[in-house]
Amino acid sequence: MNVYSIVQELHSIFRYIVIVLVLLAIIQSLLGWLSKSPFTPFNKRIALFTLISAHTQLLIGIVLYFVSPLVQFNAGTMKNDTTRYFTVEHWVMMIIAIVLITVGYSKSKKLVLPEAKHRVIFIFYGIAILVVIGALAAGHIPVLK
Repeated sequence: MNVYSIVQELHSIFRYIVIVLVLLAIIQSLLGWLSKSPFTPFNKRIALFTLISAHTQLLIGIVLYFVSPLVQFNAGTMKNDTTRYFTVEHWVMMIIAIVLITVGYSKSKKLVLPEAKHRVIFIFYGIAILVVIGALAAGHIPVLK
């Protein structure tokens, strides 16, 4: 195994952790918002672990970007769907998703009302998962390997 294979496998496996945490945060925030439930320490931890896992996935992705043979900087990069996707499209969309998660978490920390905290997490994390799904669909990359 070379560095690329190891990092690619780690990035591939870790995505499931991120997706599960994002979905868990979205579901519990929707339920908390609709039921006007308190924003519990468990809610805060799930939102925080989602943020941390997304940032960890970003760091793994940055390493992968620099060791991947699919990332190329030449005249043919933009003409080839695969190299364009991995060189430009994938990371841009994922950065947008991670920014949304970060902003959602930061905004929720500043709010006082529990319903508002739940609502902000639901909206920002929800948009982030839609961006991720859109990015994967655009690259025709199967979510399940």
